[in-house]
This record gives sequence, structure tokens and C-alpha cells, in this order.
Amino acid sequence: MVEKHEDYGMTERNRQEKRCRGRPRVRSDEETRQLILEAANQQFVKAGYASANISVIAQTAGISTKTLYRLFPTKADLFSDVISKTINDYMLASDFEQLAKLPLRESLEKLLIAYGRLTLSHETIIMTRLVLGESERFPEIATAFYVRAIQKTSKTMEDWLQTRIASQEIEVQDAHAATGMLRGMMVMEPQRAVMLGQVEDIADGEIVARAQACAQLFLEGTRAR
Repeated sequence: MVEKHEDYGMTERNRQEKRCRGRPRVRSDEETRQLILEAANQQFVKAGYASANISVIAQTAGISTKTLYRLFPTKADLFSDVISKTINDYMLASDFEQLAKLPLRESLEKLLIAYGRLTLSHETIIMTRLVLGESERFPEIATAFYVRAIQKTSKTMEDWLQTRIASQEIEVQDAHAATGMLRGMMVMEPQRAVMLGQVEDIADGEIVARAQACAQLFLEGTRAR
């Protein structure tokens, strides 16, 4: 009788262990947010802002629309965070602390390459067209794009300039104005060509070469004498 009782106890423990092993891991809200943002980015790129379907985004992310609205109450919130995620990826590619350790020219080249890859990427071009085409109907997306993309990337570049000015490596009277000039020199012409459909896209080698040329030209005019 005792042996049967022990066998029964072992069987129950085995069942409990199997249930524990088979129980799916609970996904955190942050993990769910990332899945939603990836799905939303795909939907915005494919359908635009007005036609982006929240149900499709939820289905692609593998969640309910109720969960999506709990994490992103409005479509505008979702769009804003999609932009922020893209910019945060750029910020990682242009790690400020790492750039500060590099020689002046190499540091500027890496900063411009990261900025060029972001601004001239296929997805960013589509998002820029989306904002320009739909901002009159949805001014909130223009605000989100300006604040979370344009201003944030500008600040990264301006902070880099301020650091190099403080270390007396370059001489610039107005870092904010210089940032605008540097950004324009790096991307304006190729971005315009892509936006107007004159070229399909900009090859990575072209971005790197342009960054190197822009860095050389900029530093020739601003390097401390």
C-alpha cells in the first residue's frame, strides 16, 4: 500500500512538472510593444497613414486589438512611436560616446554615414512621402515627424559639433546653423533625386563616399587653425 502511495505521488509530481514545462511564457508589455511597432511600420509603409488598418496590425503582431489600444490609444500615438523607434535605431548606430573617442574626421564620417543611411533608406523615403502627402489631413503626423525625427537627429549632430567646438578642434560661430548646412550637404541632393523618382535608391557605397567628401569639405572650412 505504501509503495502504491509513493508511486501515485511521483505520478502527480510528473504531471505538475509537465504542466509547468508546457505553460507558455508570458510576454512583457515592452516585447509586445516592439512586435506592434514592427507590424505598424510594415502597414504604414504599405498602406499609408489614413488607410493603415489597426486590425491588420494587431493580427500581424499576433495580439488582439484590445491589447493594441491598451498600449497605443490612438493611431497617432502608434505612428509617433514608429518614428521614434526608427530614430532610436539611428542613435544606436551613431553612439555618441563611441564617436567622442574617435579622431575628428573619422568621427564626423561615421556620424554622417549613419545619418545618410537613415535619411536615404527606402523606408524613410516612403515615410517622408507619406507625411508630405497626408499632413494636410492629419497635421499630427507632421508634428510627430518633425519633433521625433528631424529635431532629434539635428540635436545629435549639433551636440557632436558642440563637443568638438568645446575641445577646440573646430571653429564654428553658430552650431545650430552649421548643423543645418551639414545635414543639407549630406542628403539634400540625393534625397530630392529619390523623392522625385529620378533614381530608385542610393547605394550604400554612394552614401559612404558622400559622407567622406562632406566631412573633408566641412572640416577644411572649420578646422581650428
